[in-house]
Amino acid sequence: MAFRTTRWVLRYRPGQRVVHWIHAAAFFVLFITGLALIWPPLSFLAAGGLSRILHRVAAVVFLLTPVLYALIDFRGLRDLVRDSFTYTREDLEWLKGFPGYFLGRTSHLPPQGRINAGQKIHHALTIISYFTISGSGLVLWLGKGSLGPAGLLIATITHDLSMALMAVLTVGHIYFTFVYDALPAMTTGYVTEEYARMEHSLWLASLPPEPPYVIEVEVKEAIPEALKEHPAPASEEAAG
Repeated sequence: MAFRTTRWVLRYRPGQRVVHWIHAAAFFVLFITGLALIWPPLSFLAAGGLSRILHRVAAVVFLLTPVLYALIDFRGLRDLVRDSFTYTREDLEWLKGFPGYFLGRTSHLPPQGRINAGQKIHHALTIISYFTISGSGLVLWLGKGSLGPAGLLIATITHDLSMALMAVLTVGHIYFTFVYDALPAMTTGYVTEEYARMEHSLWLASLPPEPPYVIEVEVKEAIPEALKEHPAPASEEAAG
């Protein structure tokens, strides 16, 4: 056995990760309990009114998540919103190469900052969906008795389509998380230097090369005898 040093880059602080998982949990509860109210195969979950109670509790959590984010990390929330709606020429070039990115290829893409062009679109649509889901949901919850047929129909369609859009965004988010092995970003807060260089090279270059932004971790692993005799250069070792 031998040790290999890998470098990890701080991607998300603890508060950001907490907000992410609270938002994810609230969305999944909303999605499942919402389906139980409109989709017959899941109607058994609505028995006794429990799904309605859970739906409303999750709705409150969902509504307050951005408030919690602002209290924990206002600058992080501000930067996320700004970056999500700011696009450059390099972003447009990146989007042209999206089919290759979808299949796990990145070498043809231009350098990107803290969030890449695909993530910008994902975040922008998520932010828009948050407001349409929340607005239509509040109308259905608080104004259902006073809505006319047309108002009720518009609010319902808006709510359902917005939830469907966020569900599609979530599936895509999960897909790319596993294709690019990005889950550690939301479990430990760190990503490998290799991942950061591949996905966000401009952002990586802007970080101080020292803890807590960049840390080195020794990993115990089996290394063939031939490689022990001819170790890789230090720069390759650092790339992890």
